[in-house]
Amino acid sequence: VVSSSVIFVTCFLLFLCFRNRNCRRQSHVVASVYTCSSSSRTSNQPNLESTSFYRRCRNVTIFSYEELEKATEGFSPSNELGDGGFGIVYYGVLSDGRKVAVKRLFEHSFNRVEQFLNEIEILSKIQHTNLVQLYGCTTRNSRELLLVYEYVDNGTVDDHLYGSRAADGCLTWKLRLNIAVKTAEALAYLHQLKPPIIHRDVKTSNILLDKNFHVKVSDFGLSRLFPCDVSHVSTIPQGTPGYIDPQYHQCYQLTDKSDVYSFGVVLVELISSLPAVDIMRPNDEVNLANMATNMIRNNALHEFVDSTLGFQSDYLVQKSVGSVAELAFSCLAYDMEVRPTMNEVAETLRQIQAQVQKSEKNKPAFQALLKSTVFLKARGHSSPNPVDDKQVKQPTIPNSIV
Repeated sequence: VVSSSVIFVTCFLLFLCFRNRNCRRQSHVVASVYTCSSSSRTSNQPNLESTSFYRRCRNVTIFSYEELEKATEGFSPSNELGDGGFGIVYYGVLSDGRKVAVKRLFEHSFNRVEQFLNEIEILSKIQHTNLVQLYGCTTRNSRELLLVYEYVDNGTVDDHLYGSRAADGCLTWKLRLNIAVKTAEALAYLHQLKPPIIHRDVKTSNILLDKNFHVKVSDFGLSRLFPCDVSHVSTIPQGTPGYIDPQYHQCYQLTDKSDVYSFGVVLVELISSLPAVDIMRPNDEVNLANMATNMIRNNALHEFVDSTLGFQSDYLVQKSVGSVAELAFSCLAYDMEVRPTMNEVAETLRQIQAQVQKSEKNKPAFQALLKSTVFLKARGHSSPNPVDDKQVKQPTIPNSIV
C-alpha cells in the first residue's frame, strides 16, 4: 500500500512539473508572437515626425494646435457638427477666412494614431470632386491629433432621410438618384486607383451634402490601400453595423465588393428613408438590408418605398425606383462574386438617371395622353392605344428579382 502511494505521489508531481513547463513554453510563444506583431505593426506604420512622410503627403498643410483652437472658438460645444467612431467634428474659421471642419480624435481611442495617419496618407493622394478635401493636420507633437477638412454646409444624407433635416422634405427622388450616382462615381474612382483604395465605411452619415446637394464622401479612417496583385486582404472586420458585408464579417476577407455591399444598403436607404438598423422594427426587419431584399423578393416593393416620393402615383418614379431596387438587390447578394463592381454600379445608375431625364422631357405628352384616355372613358369611348390604369398605379418590380 505504501509503495503504491509513493508511486502515485511521484506520478502526480511529475505531471505538475510537466504542465508548468508546458504552460511557461506556451506563455513564451504567445509573448513572442505579440511582440513580433506589435513591432511589425509599428514598423509598417508611417512615422508622423519624419520629413519623408510629409514629403509624400505634399498637399497637407501643418497647423498649430493654437491656430485650430482659435478657429473653433476653443472647441466650443456650440461649434460641434457631429461625432463619429474616432472623434468629434467642429466648425471653424481659419485666419484666412476659410470655413473648415476640424476633427478632434478621441484620446481614449486605441488606434487613433493609426486612423490619423491613414486619413492623411489616403486623402493626400486623391482628388475627386465628390470626395471631401483634406486641408491639413497638426503634428504628433501637438497637444492633440487634429485633422482639418473643407467645410460642407448642408449636413449628411442620413440627416435628410430620417434625421434632423428630414422634416423639410427637400430630398426628392431626382435628388436622391443624383446622390446615388455621384457617390457611386466617387467609390468607383477609389477602386480604380493604383493601388486601389477600399473605403470600408460607406454609409449615409459619411455622405456630406453642400447647399446645392452636391455629394462629398468623407471619413477615410478605416480605408485601406489595396495591393494590386491580390484578390482580397485578410483583416478583422471593421465598419458600422448594418453596412458590413456579411461575407467579409464571416470570412475576414476584405475586397472591393465589400464597399459594393455597403453601397447597396445606402441605395435601399435612399428608396425607403429608413435607417440601416432599427431595433424598434420586428426582429426580421431590424437590419434594413434583410428587410429590403425580402420585400423585393416577395414583390412588395410598394410597401417599402418612401410614400413621399410619388411611387404610387408617378409612373416615371415607379419605373426608376424599380430599376434602382433591382441594382440594390444585386449589390446586397451574400456571395460577393455575383455582386457588380463599383464601376458597373455607377454606369447602371447613370443609365437610369439618363432615362429619367429623357422621360421627363416626354412627360407632358404622356400626361396629356393619360388625360385624354380618362376623358374618352368618361364619354364611353376607348382609345386606340389605351393606357392601362393598373400599369400606372401598381408598383413595378424588377423582372430579374421576381
